[in-house]
Amino acid sequence: MNLRPSTQAAELVRRRVATGTTAALLGLTVALGSGLVSPAAAAEPTAITGVILGVGADETQRTVSWYSSADTAQQLQVAPTASVVNGEFPADAATFAATGTVNIASSGGYNRHATITNLKEHTPYSYRVGSAGNWSATYSFKTQDFEGNYDFLFFGDPQIGSSGDVAEDGAGWQDTLDVALAANPDAELLVSGGDQVESANNEPQWNAFLAPDKLRQYPWAATIGNHDVGGKAYEQHFATPNTDKSGAYYSNGDPASNSSGGDYWYIYKDVLFIDLNSNSYATSQGGGGDAAHIAYVTDVINKHGSEAKWKVLTYHHAIYSPADHAKDSDNKTRRVDFPTTFSKLGVDLVLQGHDHSYSRSYEIKNGQKANPDEQPGEAQLYPGPGGVVYVTANSASGSKYYDITKPDNSGTSGAGNGADPLNPDSYWYNSVQNQEHVRTYVKVQVRNDQLVVQNVRSGTCAAPNSAVEKGNWCNNTAEGQPVGSLVDNFTVHNYHGDGQDIQVNVPNAAPGEFGWTIDGNNGLVDLGTAVEQGGDHFEANGRINPISVSDTRRSLAPWSISASVSDFRDAGKTFSGSYLGWSPRVLQAGAGAQAGDTVASGYTDQGKGLSVSRGLGSADQGHTRGTAKLGADLGLKIPDSVEKGSYQATLTITALSS
Repeated sequence: MNLRPSTQAAELVRRRVATGTTAALLGLTVALGSGLVSPAAAAEPTAITGVILGVGADETQRTVSWYSSADTAQQLQVAPTASVVNGEFPADAATFAATGTVNIASSGGYNRHATITNLKEHTPYSYRVGSAGNWSATYSFKTQDFEGNYDFLFFGDPQIGSSGDVAEDGAGWQDTLDVALAANPDAELLVSGGDQVESANNEPQWNAFLAPDKLRQYPWAATIGNHDVGGKAYEQHFATPNTDKSGAYYSNGDPASNSSGGDYWYIYKDVLFIDLNSNSYATSQGGGGDAAHIAYVTDVINKHGSEAKWKVLTYHHAIYSPADHAKDSDNKTRRVDFPTTFSKLGVDLVLQGHDHSYSRSYEIKNGQKANPDEQPGEAQLYPGPGGVVYVTANSASGSKYYDITKPDNSGTSGAGNGADPLNPDSYWYNSVQNQEHVRTYVKVQVRNDQLVVQNVRSGTCAAPNSAVEKGNWCNNTAEGQPVGSLVDNFTVHNYHGDGQDIQVNVPNAAPGEFGWTIDGNNGLVDLGTAVEQGGDHFEANGRINPISVSDTRRSLAPWSISASVSDFRDAGKTFSGSYLGWSPRVLQAGAGAQAGDTVASGYTDQGKGLSVSRGLGSADQGHTRGTAKLGADLGLKIPDSVEKGSYQATLTITALSS
């Protein structure tokens, strides 16, 4: 880290939502939507179809959407699976009123949706939709820890029906979900790259897309593709959280038209996700174009970016991709409009679809390669401020693949499609390009200090693989590139600036032991999980990253290194930095270095701990020249009244010399 002559004001926080201290699924406020009436007399049973579990505003929520054959008042009923006996929901099962309206004529029936709130962590749930005496089948999902690491899966363009064979496209889509979730049963989100179907209002295609039962067990974060936008079926099938359906986010500027649109966002643990309708890109279409999306992303990140460690954008039209759409004029427009804003706002990862091929960009900053020395296929990425990685997903169903196209002489920045000087067969912006005509999906592992991204084969040349079965070439071999093997594997490391970010996971106050590890990777000082001691407080320990001091001045003037820590924060929760103490040490003698005084945690002596500047090391006038290395053992003691969370603080280092 760099030693600075002045204190740097920095505050890195992460977010945590209400947990078990709030009674689950009780005291809920609900409202009926338009067009919901009770029948005046008994009628034919209402058919419930198209049930899908969706992502909520955070990890304590899920949405559920479905179709109904009749315009009746309906509900979503939820209960912990353990309380559902012989298929009977308990009398105190939580009930959420559904909202919805009539479908467009080509879809028929009515759409309904409801949002489950106040979920508890580590709990299997069962749910059903409909009304008393006319419930759907019972489905289930489970929640996991509401803090810490998790995995999500990203799927490109199922586009059911694009091969001309809906059944075989659906079989490929089903197989990809089965393969992906068999390998990753604890994945917590399924994220869409758009183009769920070939024809926007073709309900047989939607039925094939919605057929896999995994879509009722894992939340689907929908994205609008160009094949989805041309009708209302997309909006009828998917309810999304925090959605702005203003005219600016519709390609034609008219939310009331036979079109789908809207931008939305949600936070899931440590990630702020923002999803854009990239079909609206030019104001000449009637909507707000890319400028409206830029304003939306800017507003969401300014308001909510501090609540998460990572920022991930999702939209359909890949601006850095290798195949048929790489040179499309609309994508060149987006390639000019988006990157500088994304870099400025600290976006980490952009997930895209549309080009039915796989690519991973270099680190892109302000529309050009951020690091000219980054090598093709480099596995460890340290983007620093402004570096963004863009990923394009291949087909998840096998319904359609696009072949990789050749660079031209249009330039190696901005909208250009020139060749990569390090790999002339690839575009300048792509670190990895791949097309084998096999189904794949992308796995993203969200960790404290890194994102691990893998492109995984979910099929081979064998069926189900519609495009290949209909005559497309395929160069994959089951022996050499089997299902589950990796096309690409890379890690994006977090950027910590000049300070040292310190993290500690605080569990709920409870008897028992809690394991923890120290991870000094990339500057994050991880104090692990605090352990309850004495029945009244938590303790955690670790070490700062060593600090080297070199002094070769002839004056032999004194010097000192000091530091102070900010408060520990987790969104709206906080505890004082005074609870952190340390014992400085000279790890490597030199430059006259002497260790600073031990500072106790303020919990021990009711003092201020490291919340005020404390000496780490120093040297007197006349010291010898040379290099020293300073360290410190950290000791954190906090009362057990501190709420569960994953807290972060910033240790600010100050170097002074005469």
